[in-house]
Amino acid sequence: MSFKQAKEIVERLEFSELALRKSFKDINTSTKALKDSSTVFEKSLEKQKIIISQIPKMNKKISILRSLIMINIGFILGLFVGKFLL
Repeated sequence: MSFKQAKEIVERLEFSELALRKSFKDINTSTKALKDSSTVFEKSLEKQKIIISQIPKMNKKISILRSLIMINIGFILGLFVGKFLL
């Protein structure tokens, strides 16, 4: 083995060492991101549970508001009819 071949092998080993370090760094950042995303996912699930538990209450409030709006519209129409017909 000549000096030139040994030098090329050493360069290749250095490049592969750099590539491995970069790969390990990428793996570490991706696992950290995965852990962070799992906690974000759990938080979003908790918020969804809260929203789902509030849906029946909101439906009841919306139905009450609709009935109040209909009563109000009926009152206004009654006023118009009473004013113009009587």
